[in-house]
Amino acid sequence: MSNRRRNSASLPLDGALFRVKPRKAVPFEFVLDGIAALSPYTRPLFGCIAVYVQDKIVLVLRDKRTSTEDNGVWLATTKEHHESLRREFPRMRSIKVLGTEVTGWQVLPADEPDFEEAALRACELILAKDPRIGKVPGARRAPSPAARRGGKTSKRGNG
Repeated sequence: MSNRRRNSASLPLDGALFRVKPRKAVPFEFVLDGIAALSPYTRPLFGCIAVYVQDKIVLVLRDKRTSTEDNGVWLATTKEHHESLRREFPRMRSIKVLGTEVTGWQVLPADEPDFEEAALRACELILAKDPRIGKVPGARRAPSPAARRGGKTSKRGNG
């Protein structure tokens, strides 16, 4: 019986065949620790990390090199809760990269001196199932006829 030799030239030597793109590190990971009792899970969202508890998106963690003024913890809320949440988080504000229109999303800016304290307070509210934080994402809508033609569509309000 002859010994068969494997053609090693056809196999990648550096493991390139099985190389997997490394996942981006989770910014402000202490926030996930703060709500760990609720078994949160994450998904990438526009270069950020969206944090979900059951069927609700509760937070987005953002730490980008560009537009750094919006880095921090984004709260999924609605306009009707802004005033009461601002009493809890005086430095909370609208997110600039989303435009000038006030949206349901608000940010606890990472460059504020009380950022970690505010982010952990948000975790406490989420643990307490505070109805002001968290949204069930809507079903994806079919594109409008204008969008299919490449035209602009009117913006839908974010509650």
